[in-house]
Amino acid sequence: MMTSTTSLQALMSRRSTKLVRGPGPSDEELAQILQAAMSAPDHGALRPWRYVVIRGEAVGKLADMAIAAVKRTGDPRMTPEKEKNNRAWLAQVPLVLGVAQKSFFDGKIPEHEQMLAVGASVMNVLNAVHMLGYAAFWSTGLGTNVPDVQEALGFDPLEYRFLGFVAIGTLAADLPPMQRPDFREFVTEWTGEGLA
Repeated sequence: MMTSTTSLQALMSRRSTKLVRGPGPSDEELAQILQAAMSAPDHGALRPWRYVVIRGEAVGKLADMAIAAVKRTGDPRMTPEKEKNNRAWLAQVPLVLGVAQKSFFDGKIPEHEQMLAVGASVMNVLNAVHMLGYAAFWSTGLGTNVPDVQEALGFDPLEYRFLGFVAIGTLAADLPPMQRPDFREFVTEWTGEGLA
């Protein structure tokens, strides 16, 4: 059996948190994280996931670009306080991955299956980050649905659906263990009874 009890416990202890700071993963660790993303289940081997790496000074430029793009839309949720909070948060984040889905329109693999593959790929990223001792947060804020942001990151809206940002770094503060619900609340078993 490939999985050890320790690996399974590590998997179940993963949690998302925005409370990250430097240092971020090394180049070698980032390569491992992104290679883990390639192991996602993927009907048709389309590999619809796409990532853009944003780190160092580019994170601050991302904040400038995305906040300006959101303001241009007139979105009232980008208040001065929200802008300040976003900038303060990103000032601490050493590494951001932009996540997009490349859409294949040949009709062979349904679009929702392509999106599920991207989600599975990001889950592998989150698990790899955790297993390497870092923390991460997948955010769909900061202009995820603003075409100018997507285009600035190199994703043509005619070909790609932008799905947000994964902020990665060192845990900034100790967090209590996450209390998870009992799986039995979400699972039933079908026995085949009642069929004619």
